[in-house]
Amino acid sequence: MKPSHPLPLQPRRAVLQGLLLGACALGLGLPPAVARAQKERPQALPRPITPRGPLDADERNHIDVFKRVSPSVVNITSLALQRDMFSLNVSQVPTGTGTGFIWDDAGHVVTNFHVIQEASGARVTLSDQSTYRAELVGAFPDRDLAVLRIEAPKGKLPAIPVGSSRDLLVGQKVYAIGNPFGLDQTMTTGIVSALNREIESVTRRTIRGVIQTDAAINPGNSGGPLLDSAGRLIGVNTAIYSPSGGSSGIGFAIPVDEVNRIVPRLIRDGRIERPSLGIAAGTRQLQEALKLPKGVALLRVTPGGPAQRAGLQPFARAAAGGITAGDVITAVNGAPVEDFDDLLNELERFQSGDTVTLSVWRSGRTRQVSVKLAAGEA
Repeated sequence: MKPSHPLPLQPRRAVLQGLLLGACALGLGLPPAVARAQKERPQALPRPITPRGPLDADERNHIDVFKRVSPSVVNITSLALQRDMFSLNVSQVPTGTGTGFIWDDAGHVVTNFHVIQEASGARVTLSDQSTYRAELVGAFPDRDLAVLRIEAPKGKLPAIPVGSSRDLLVGQKVYAIGNPFGLDQTMTTGIVSALNREIESVTRRTIRGVIQTDAAINPGNSGGPLLDSAGRLIGVNTAIYSPSGGSSGIGFAIPVDEVNRIVPRLIRDGRIERPSLGIAAGTRQLQEALKLPKGVALLRVTPGGPAQRAGLQPFARAAAGGITAGDVITAVNGAPVEDFDDLLNELERFQSGDTVTLSVWRSGRTRQVSVKLAAGEA
């Protein structure tokens, strides 16, 4: 007769093992078949370790770069104000994380503007896990760059080595160090996949000359350094191209030459004050309707401004209803400008008081005009 509640297989095995162990404890010994099976089991010993030999040159370089540069890389936590619904007390709570790097031993930290955008404050965590409250020194949203400052001992502030981006070549090896997905101090490797890419900043302005890399850049890497094989800063990781939000082999970095131009001005002035020509630009539709060359057609010049003092003239409506020919700026110091965005990019390279040479087209003829830039917008 079968039991009304048969034991499952596993419990039955456990019961059997318990009975065998109990029999051993009572000195009854194991059944011959069980004892014979145990004697026939092979010995389970740890495997011997196979010597690997020395690390290859690439591996040693990866390790060396990480050891040298990672102390200069920091984690940034952005903070926002939040009011407690019961007590109405206001406190700062974390809203996101990103990466940055130490610029100098005065405590300046460089990161992306979008990492701290709309934050009411920020905390910076150094590689030794010490944390400091940061203040915003300055930001330039058009290039997605920001500078923070922390009060920390100089011995904890190793400045990152700075390289150059103007001589980069496609195929060069690169490293990215950051804090992807909140993980601390992660390094990925890749190559320079392309140069002179264009991406859009948070202000909808075009960032030109961008480095494209296949080194994994995931959420949290933003603001971290892109390094060459010598461990020098060559770019600031700023964006990934991925529908899923994870790295898909296409990442972008702002070139270090641009960073090295902007950051000192942010530290000194707190913002980038673009010098002015004293002009207003015509629309693309106007240029197309008048069949003008690529450049910036002048729609208005500020009375007494740099452009008017240099003799530049805007397009205007004639008394008879036609259009009076005006000037089109086609280059700044020999660098072509195809639209107003190009002109702003070129003007950012100068400061008020500098003199630039404009290539100016009017009625089929091009001339060179020297203009002394003033303070203010274009």
